[in-house]
Amino acid sequence: MRNYNLGFISDQDIYNHVRETVAKYKTFIDLKQFNQNVIDPIKLTFDTKVYGKSFEDIIEAECIRQIDKGNTNHIGYFHQNIFRYAGNGWEVPEKGFDVVNRQQHIYCELKNKHNTMNDASSQKTYMKMQDQLLKDDKAVCMLVETIAKKSGNEPWHARVDGVPFEHNRIRRVSMDKFYGIVFGDETAFFRLCKALPDILDDVVEELHCGQLENKVYDELKQLSPETMRSLYLLAFKKYDGFSEF
Repeated sequence: MRNYNLGFISDQDIYNHVRETVAKYKTFIDLKQFNQNVIDPIKLTFDTKVYGKSFEDIIEAECIRQIDKGNTNHIGYFHQNIFRYAGNGWEVPEKGFDVVNRQQHIYCELKNKHNTMNDASSQKTYMKMQDQLLKDDKAVCMLVETIAKKSGNEPWHARVDGVPFEHNRIRRVSMDKFYGIVFGDETAFFRLCKALPDILDDVVEELHCGQLENKVYDELKQLSPETMRSLYLLAFKKYDGFSEF
């Protein structure tokens, strides 16, 4: 492990946090996992013909899509749980808000992108924050966005049941500004992003990872030499006529 010199978090703590995140990453997929939600062979057939790809290429892409969906949740873990190392009253509760500081009366919900929430989710989150203001008359609630439209810390203009709402203590905050609030360093998020490739290199080297083991295509071949037939039988084996596929 090298010196990362972030200042707002120790080298050992950021290394451990990145290591925990990497350890959660999925590096293996087999046919059982691949078909947990039942793959649609008709869509895959369209994909092969429309994009001029082989079934092997399309299956590989679908495997990556499935793995990526799970790994996106692990990145959420990374963004949220780094604040466990902040001290000064910051904590990551098991339920309720994502990050809180009860001493400072700050309650935060974290989102990856500014367009992640649909209208229903946005309304639910805003009402949750309104309720917190009623419970704690000193509360400041924050919607913190990793990838916001712009850097900022401003009142969240929201609509609930079509009615516009704005409150100075319900805020919309970009991740760089939030790091500044938590760690007292306005460039903390920038310096973390700059150091992250080096930290990951060190973690990957220790864990000897970096390869994805994909058994899906080989296991489909075991079902039938014809991959297309295997995919259809996987979904429609009990349907009339498919025994003759």
